[in-house]
Amino acid sequence: MSGLHRSSSAPSKNGLPPQELLDDLCSRFVLNVPKEDQQSFERILFLVEYAHWFYEDNSVEKNPSLKSFTLKEFTSLMFNSCDVLKPYVPHIDDIFKDFTSYKVRVPVTGAIILDETFERCLLVKGWKGSSWSFPRGKKNKDEEDHTCAVREVLEETGFDVSKLLQKDQFLEMTFGQQRVRLYIIAGVKEDTSFAPQTKKEISEIAWQRLDELSPASNDVISRGMTGLKLYMVSPFLTSLRSWISAHQPPVAPRLDRPTRGLSVWNAKNSSTGSSSVLTEIQLNKPSVDARPPDTGPGKSFRNFRFDTASIYRAMEAGFSS
Repeated sequence: MSGLHRSSSAPSKNGLPPQELLDDLCSRFVLNVPKEDQQSFERILFLVEYAHWFYEDNSVEKNPSLKSFTLKEFTSLMFNSCDVLKPYVPHIDDIFKDFTSYKVRVPVTGAIILDETFERCLLVKGWKGSSWSFPRGKKNKDEEDHTCAVREVLEETGFDVSKLLQKDQFLEMTFGQQRVRLYIIAGVKEDTSFAPQTKKEISEIAWQRLDELSPASNDVISRGMTGLKLYMVSPFLTSLRSWISAHQPPVAPRLDRPTRGLSVWNAKNSSTGSSSVLTEIQLNKPSVDARPPDTGPGKSFRNFRFDTASIYRAMEAGFSS
C-alpha cells in the first residue's frame, strides 16, 4: 500500500490525484471536523471513507484521467499525503483491518416499503454488485434508529418516509454482531417517483413481488424463486408475512397487475437520476426485439383471421349444387 505515496503537487500521468486535491480532501473531511471525530481511528476512517466517496463521485467524474481507487488504496493515499496522518502510515494495515471489523458491528436501519396491496416491496440493487436488498444503511454516531432509516431511504431511493414511519412498526434481527432494524412503511403508491440522491451507490430500484422472494430462510445471501439474488432479505420474510396477515391493505389485489417485478428507476436509463419509469423486470434471459416501433393497424385488425373451414364448406356446397 505504501507504493501509492504521492509527494509531487503536479498532476500525475498515471492517474494519481495531484497533491492540491489531496490537501483539499484532507482539509475538508479530516481536519475541519469536530475534535471528537478525531479521537479514534474508527471515526477517522469513516471520515476518510466520506472523502473517498466525494473523490469518486465528483473528482473522478469531472476528470476521467484521475484513477479510481478502492477504499483501502484511497486510505493509504490519504495517510501518506495528510500531515496529521503520516505518523501512522507504518500501522495502516492494522488500522484498516480494525476499521473493517468495526464496521460490521455498527447498527443498520432502513425500511421495508410495501405497495398499496401489500403484494410488492421496494428493493434496491447496489452499484457494483448484483444483489437486491431493502434500502438501509449504517447509523451515524448518536443518531436515532428512525432518523437513520429516514436518511438512508431518502439517500437510496429519493423517497421521504418520515411522515409514514411509525416508530413501533419495525422488524429487527441480529446478524453476527450487527443489529438490523427495518421499519415497515405500508401503502405506498406504485407510481411513486423514486431516484437515489447519492451517486454510484444504487444502480436500480424496483417493486418486487413478495411471493417471488420465497422461500424464507435465515441465509443472509439467498435467491428468490425466480433466481433473484438477495442480501439481508430472506431472514425478514417470515415476520413480514405475519405482519401483513394481521393488517388490511388499503387496496385489494388486482388480477390485471403484472406478474413480475417492476423496475421504477435504472441508472442506465437515467441521465439525470430524477425520472421514474415503470418497466417490467425480465428475470430470465432478455429477448432482443430489433423490430421498429409498431405504427401499423390496430390490434383488433391484426388479430383478425379468416375462418377457412367455413369458406371451404361454402365452396363445396356451391359446386355440388
